[in-house]
Amino acid sequence: MAKNKTVETEVKVDDFINEYVDNEQKKADSFQLIKLMTKWSGFEPRMWGPTIIGFGSYHYKYESGHEGNAPILGFSPRKSAFSLYVYSATEESKRLLDDLGKFKMGKACIYVKKLADIDTITLEKLSQATIAYLNEHHECACRN
Repeated sequence: MAKNKTVETEVKVDDFINEYVDNEQKKADSFQLIKLMTKWSGFEPRMWGPTIIGFGSYHYKYESGHEGNAPILGFSPRKSAFSLYVYSATEESKRLLDDLGKFKMGKACIYVKKLADIDTITLEKLSQATIAYLNEHHECACRN
């Protein structure tokens, strides 16, 4: 079985942002997303793999037998756009996308150029829906 590439690391989140992100607006948006996702998730940010900033963790296991851990919420300040890992394919989440703003959808993430392009209240609702979904369907650090 292949080893998971996206695992928690000991790299400091602030160091990563200051070294990796070369655009001042993207840096400011990154620090704002950290504040928001920390508040919404209740977890401090940690680096996952070389470029993902994650909050909390959950355990997944696919029918194929592949399993691992992943952040409950997360984002990556990639060069072209932010990759937001806040989406679960539920009816509620699909409906919320209508109010999110300017974004592109990937298979498992939402791409946004800058934080000002989206509605952060809707982003919070998407994040809360994902936390609820993960809590219900996986072994999750979000369980109370």
